[in-house]
Amino acid sequence: MAILNMRLDEDLDRRLAREAELVARSRSELARQAIAAFLAQRERQRFLSEIARAARDRGEREAVALAEEALVTDNEALGLAELGAAEPKARCRVRRKKR
Repeated sequence: MAILNMRLDEDLDRRLAREAELVARSRSELARQAIAAFLAQRERQRFLSEIARAARDRGEREAVALAEEALVTDNEALGLAELGAAEPKARCRVRRKKR
């Protein structure tokens, strides 16, 4: 596994530490997840841009057909991503009133 060192400003570090505590995960794990999500989003944007460019090059009828075909695939991918992105509930302690 590769190691990445980075500097965070105090506010971002504080927010990251707070979120890590809320979801009972390490700051490194949250950073890995954020980077993976960012890269997936960029790859998806590039893919959609390529589809749009290819569709424009082929003309209006084929553009609509390609867009409809890509929409099904894109929706399936988003559905799978949402299933994988489910996070566990944050741990919390509920104080009970003394009787």
